[in-house]
Amino acid sequence: MRRFIEKLFGIDKIKAETEASLKAAAEATKIAQDATAAAERATQAEEQSKLTAKERATRKEEPYVAVLNTHVNKDNVRNGFFELDWNDHFVLKLKQEGYGYDGDKDEEIVDRWFRELCANVVVDENLPEVNTGVIDIQSVKRNNR
Repeated sequence: MRRFIEKLFGIDKIKAETEASLKAAAEATKIAQDATAAAERATQAEEQSKLTAKERATRKEEPYVAVLNTHVNKDNVRNGFFELDWNDHFVLKLKQEGYGYDGDKDEEIVDRWFRELCANVVVDENLPEVNTGVIDIQSVKRNNR
């Protein structure tokens, strides 16, 4: 009897249309959520692409060190220096590995590491001992470390 009354007054069609509308609304909501998530991923990817390698490593809380430039004395090619850049996570890693202690300047800690790295290259290549001269550490205020 109930079905007859629903069919007589068109209530069955209204229920079917309501269910179809609810289903379409749920699908539209899912599509909108997926589009929003995709837009967010695209925005994050764009932001990541604008970051330097140092900024990306710092955001990930990973150690970072890079050679920015190599300078060679034009009058004496045996003299020169490397310009390095690093983040705080790299300095922390060096401290954990025994290259420095709290209170040491970051530049001194990195210098200890770099000197050992260079010495290891000489040893690995079986090169004769080389007079490396003086390493001049200039304290530079660094941003974004």
